[in-house]
Amino acid sequence: MKKFFQEIKADLQFKTAGPGQKLSESPRERAAPKEKPKPGPSKSRLGPTDEAQMAAAAALARLEQKPKARPLSSQDAIRNQVKKELMAEAAASDQGASAERKSPTAGVEEDPSLLSVSGVYFVCPLTGVTVRKDQREKQIRQAILEHATKDPVAASVMEIHTFNRDREKVKLGIETITKYLDNIHLHPEEEKYRKIKLQNKVFQERIHSLEGAHKFFEAVGFQRATLSVPGQGKPSRRVFYVLKEDAVATLEALVAHKEALLSGQPVRARLDRQRRVFKPSPQASRFELPSDFFNLTAEELKREQRLRTEAVEKASMLRTKAMREKEEQRELRKYNYALLRVRFPDGYILQGTFYAREPVSALYEFVRDALQNDWQPFELLGPGGHKLTDESAALNERGLVPSSLLTFAWDADVMADIKASGGERAGSALKPDLLLTVQELS
Repeated sequence: MKKFFQEIKADLQFKTAGPGQKLSESPRERAAPKEKPKPGPSKSRLGPTDEAQMAAAAALARLEQKPKARPLSSQDAIRNQVKKELMAEAAASDQGASAERKSPTAGVEEDPSLLSVSGVYFVCPLTGVTVRKDQREKQIRQAILEHATKDPVAASVMEIHTFNRDREKVKLGIETITKYLDNIHLHPEEEKYRKIKLQNKVFQERIHSLEGAHKFFEAVGFQRATLSVPGQGKPSRRVFYVLKEDAVATLEALVAHKEALLSGQPVRARLDRQRRVFKPSPQASRFELPSDFFNLTAEELKREQRLRTEAVEKASMLRTKAMREKEEQRELRKYNYALLRVRFPDGYILQGTFYAREPVSALYEFVRDALQNDWQPFELLGPGGHKLTDESAALNERGLVPSSLLTFAWDADVMADIKASGGERAGSALKPDLLLTVQELS
């Protein structure tokens, strides 16, 4: 190819060099004007030489041998689409969190008289106190601290299981603490097992930063002491947990404390159903919900994004129709809670608050607890009249969030048997004490 271009360049230089001269010409002949040749028919330039043609063919062959770009497969297209969706959702989550932080109405109390329910409330399992959603963790912490005055061991166990979010870290820390206690119980005569050096690498990595762990050691009978440790030079001073003599005398209690630590569970506030009964009303299907039912905190937004990312990454290569339907249901996750009403045959309305992801069985249990005859089978019909037969399905999967009006119906076969036996009786299906609290639905 290079030789081909060199020949063309040389040909152009020759044509632009001017008229030629003979060596035998005298200067006078050379200076005499010459007649320009008349233009004749142009001759086409000779084609490239055989060498040039061979070079061009070789270059073309090399170009054809270069690997062509692989066309995108369906899996590549899915992966690219998933990446776009995740980036868009992350941006939306950041905007939502930013809007929550900047919102001038954040924390403003809403007028309960204009709402179907004034907010989302929780019940502290230790004290029975009912508090709003944003006050539940503060209430639990305060309740545990108060419980420490009565039972410091139990309170420290609650702290370890409740206030440390990293469950793997909790598990590893508890395993290490129980190992210390087992060594003391198995070797009661050996003093070295009754001392735990706080600067120990294992203690620092697994226990030191575990909230409630230090309180547990002190509650079960350890006390801090600074002891001399022999070294290469003069002895150094180190801080230890040392088991008290009275605790050594009652090692069985130490075993009981260990079992309590192993069987401990996080203390979680219980969602208050806020059960209410209303008189028959044409406004039964009208809902005015507070912001608690819709807004996600910044932490909840991050958690939703993380769960979404993990789920999509696992399913991106094998996305089936069922998976696509689940992705559509994820849109319902922006609702944390659901306000549900059940209308009975006599028109009375039962209302309660639920987690959006609770199973339908929780709704059936809530209704059954309000019935006079809780043994009698019944059915719940969702919007459109479809029966809620799959009690394991989540409320949001059945399209019942953030609010829905359902219909109560006794089981037809059982009712037919009751009628045939003459046992049917008039009156409301609800318990009499609930009817005493009936309200007007505004």
